[in-house]
Amino acid sequence: MKTVKITLDCGSIAHPTVSAIDQLARLQLDARRCGCKLELKDPNPRLLELIGFLGLSGVLCVQARRQAEQRKHSCRVEEEGELDDPSAR
Repeated sequence: MKTVKITLDCGSIAHPTVSAIDQLARLQLDARRCGCKLELKDPNPRLLELIGFLGLSGVLCVQARRQAEQRKHSCRVEEEGELDDPSAR
């Protein structure tokens, strides 16, 4: 059985919110329940960062041409601290 791919154009999401990510995750879940795959098209870097921050990078799929840019703009959060700072350990 072939999986149907649904492409959602996210180019108009200029200022993504947690609520928007919640809706995208719910759409992805509904699509999977129907045997489909939801793919995000043209997400801006802010949207990718928020998806990564919320730990949903593995759940929300991004179109292949944007994956290279996603790797370029890492979604990982890095903590900074001084080596002598005991709170940084």
